[in-house]
Amino acid sequence: MDAERIPTVLSIAGSDSGGGAGIQADLKAFARCGVHGMTAITAITAQSTVGVEAVEAVSAEMIVAQVAAVAEDIGIDAVKIGMLGTAETVDAVVEALRFAGEAPVVVDPVMVAESGAVLLDEDARAALVERLLPLASVVTPNIPEACALAGAGPQDSQEDLAREVLALGPRAVVVTGGHSERIVDLFFDGRESAEIPGERHPDGAAHGSGCTHSSTLAACLALGETPLEAARKARRVAASAVAQGLREIGAGPGPVDVFGLR
Repeated sequence: MDAERIPTVLSIAGSDSGGGAGIQADLKAFARCGVHGMTAITAITAQSTVGVEAVEAVSAEMIVAQVAAVAEDIGIDAVKIGMLGTAETVDAVVEALRFAGEAPVVVDPVMVAESGAVLLDEDARAALVERLLPLASVVTPNIPEACALAGAGPQDSQEDLAREVLALGPRAVVVTGGHSERIVDLFFDGRESAEIPGERHPDGAAHGSGCTHSSTLAACLALGETPLEAARKARRVAASAVAQGLREIGAGPGPVDVFGLR
């Protein structure tokens, strides 16, 4: 990569009108990491900290067109994929990824919003597993998402889940630990396994934490870091953003803050 050129990262994800998650969180994380962020919007949500009021999918043709436009003019050094929603959207993203060439792809399998709204239907989940995960450089499910992807139960350990998700085709997996007592992320690529410890921040705010984690990871890959190095940096940035989270924003779960706005 040209040393004078700023790396570019494309977020393929949904828009959060409340600014806490989705492409809004992704762009903040990209800026925090020092890369240029671009977007291909998959869905528009009418959303606040309290809940998701409405979702309108963007057409498959427009999703592909967005990716093609930025790839041709700007170039893509890494891709982060977030909210997809429907099987048709998954298919459009798979088609669009041909414009990204060899750029690493980070998939954050967004299934449920912080407010509890379901953001990935059953057909889309199957399409994600069958057609998109095999294209991923890194997939970053939390523990409930890893269980859903692998068809696993609560008896499966975090290590079991990482192996089961890796068997679905991605080159590496980070099972994030925010939903566990230990608060440990687990990285696994089939050769190397590493625990990435964290800590709980009860006085912070977590809306957008998963988006921030996966976007930071993608940005670090664009900057030339290894997947494990990127996973460690993503954990630090996401944890700091939660610790600084803006609890006073809105009546529901507040957004994370990667910039230390206070």
